[in-house]
Amino acid sequence: MVIRNLAAGTAAVFALSCINGAARAQSSPERLPDVVVTADRTSEPISKSGSAISVVSGETIATSNPGSLVDALRTVPGLDITETGGPGGTTNVRLRGGNTGQTLVMIDGIRVNDPTAASGDYDFAMFTPSAIERIEVLKGPQSALYGSDAMGGVINFISKKGSGPAQFNVRTEGGSYGTASTNGSMTGSTGPWSYAFTGGGQHSNGFSRYGYRIPALEARFPNLENDGYDRLGGSARIGYDAGEGVKLETGYLASYTRSAYDAATGTFPDTPSATTKQLQQVWGRATIDTLDGVLTHSVNVFDTHVERSFNETTYATARNAITTTQIISDYIGDSVGAEYQATLKMGPLGSLVYGARTQHETAQTYTTAILPTRGFLTPVIGKAQDTNSLFALWSLPIGERLNITVGGRVDDVVDVGRFETWRTTAAYNIFETGTKFRASAGTGAKAPTLFQLYSPANGTPSLASEENFGYDAGIDQSLFNGRVVVSLTGFAADYSNLINFVSPTAVANPCLASQTTGCYINVARAETNGIELGGNIDILPGLMKLNVAYTYLHAVDQANGAILARRPKNLARFALTITPTDRWLIEPRITSVSKRFSSANQVGQVDAYTRVDLYSEYKIDANWKVFARGENILNEHYQEVLNFGTTGPAAYAGFNATW
Repeated sequence: MVIRNLAAGTAAVFALSCINGAARAQSSPERLPDVVVTADRTSEPISKSGSAISVVSGETIATSNPGSLVDALRTVPGLDITETGGPGGTTNVRLRGGNTGQTLVMIDGIRVNDPTAASGDYDFAMFTPSAIERIEVLKGPQSALYGSDAMGGVINFISKKGSGPAQFNVRTEGGSYGTASTNGSMTGSTGPWSYAFTGGGQHSNGFSRYGYRIPALEARFPNLENDGYDRLGGSARIGYDAGEGVKLETGYLASYTRSAYDAATGTFPDTPSATTKQLQQVWGRATIDTLDGVLTHSVNVFDTHVERSFNETTYATARNAITTTQIISDYIGDSVGAEYQATLKMGPLGSLVYGARTQHETAQTYTTAILPTRGFLTPVIGKAQDTNSLFALWSLPIGERLNITVGGRVDDVVDVGRFETWRTTAAYNIFETGTKFRASAGTGAKAPTLFQLYSPANGTPSLASEENFGYDAGIDQSLFNGRVVVSLTGFAADYSNLINFVSPTAVANPCLASQTTGCYINVARAETNGIELGGNIDILPGLMKLNVAYTYLHAVDQANGAILARRPKNLARFALTITPTDRWLIEPRITSVSKRFSSANQVGQVDAYTRVDLYSEYKIDANWKVFARGENILNEHYQEVLNFGTTGPAAYAGFNATW
């Protein structure tokens, strides 16, 4: 039913996109917004924010790989991304060296972290980029603003919102690995109503996730099969301005992904395993201004539903039914809740944001044996937890140059534990020199996941919340009338009470006798520190621009000094935008990643690599443009995850039409 509804919605959007509308296309050049909403839970100019925040524009998203939303995120300093065997595979993001579950992921301010995941993370392969207008990445501990999971920071996907005359857009491309993608949207407003509808679909035959372009593995397994994926998604966002300070808004988003994957272990690691993943989210918001706009009330209600199903095949000694094991594992997670937020404007005393939140999460998991003997659907976990929160943030301007914020939050995870967190920031502007100094400090926390608490085989109900303390300081500098804009940030964080999985063979084994495969305990400590550098340089005005994003990261296990798994020390991205004419754009992109280790205790070294991509587009007129992009054009052989393949030289081309 979900697939049929998505297909119908997508078809409708594409049909509308082809209507010969009379509205003229917007043709203004890309420009990052002056206002962000994630840094302090309310709209504010970037110049006043003391937090380290990066914005990924809609244009960057549109010109990146439509089958991999994270490619656009690679432009953000401080983010490290790993795709397990290319687009469609499990995709994880680490922010400032934190674990994958220590980054809170939101869509329009509503969390989408998976309640059924072992670490409570979000798989970025589940989502289509077509609905997103921009991405705000808030770095450092942010639990004082957003609660559990926001230890490393927050990634907030902001969906498209309609305004002005009706506008239709369709973008399609095809190319290597049997890849085809089409996305469409319709946005606008009429009277008090605003609307935005999007839809998109992608297909790729892909390549073998295990072993592809890794000579030793291809020699051992000469007939590796392709692992492709299909994705279908759509969204709707409707707003109504009732006047007199009353606004109503609602949104719906859904995405369905089916992808093949490999077990990557055992005698025959290249297996015909497949997974399906569904994400559905619906929300409603009412905003009311009172006291002539001095006090604004906002009430949010939301429901996020995540389903994942893995049909995993394992070969024991040969590819035949006798020695083949096939198990279906189902994960169903729901998050339902409501949030109230008030914003009080206090004139010279600044503003006060305060509110409360309640959330009910459920996790249900099942297994079904298919081979060698078919079994019944067997429940594994069926648990729920409630979290109630109170928060407040005071923003205080001191004169025209200095802005300070102080905030705190209390989260009560019923029958699990309670934690208190705080955060403070400062921003100081020297307008005459285009300089902003900023600093922030705060604490973060992450409640144990339902899997870590209640897994029958490995769970520990007495687990406590993970904790960290982090701080950063930086400078944003504009030079030569804005031709050079540089941002430099130093950061550090200490993590404690981290939840680790302990093997039963460990010294002084803490697991119960029944936990024969291991258990979760609070034992680990880690520290991270580093430097983030971002820059935009207008080398030749109107002809050539350079974008730079660089991260230096030192992330170690305090128990033994070992580098944490999958954390490269150096990560850099360069993009040179060349515009020979006002219609033609050429952009070579270089990504360079230093060596890292695939597993804990510096096991499984993954070598450094440098990959070169190329994007080009030509505007035929105000409505039509054609584009082409090449991935890994210099044929770099590299891995993001040990023994998993990555793209070879690949070419894609398509067109974009706007009415």
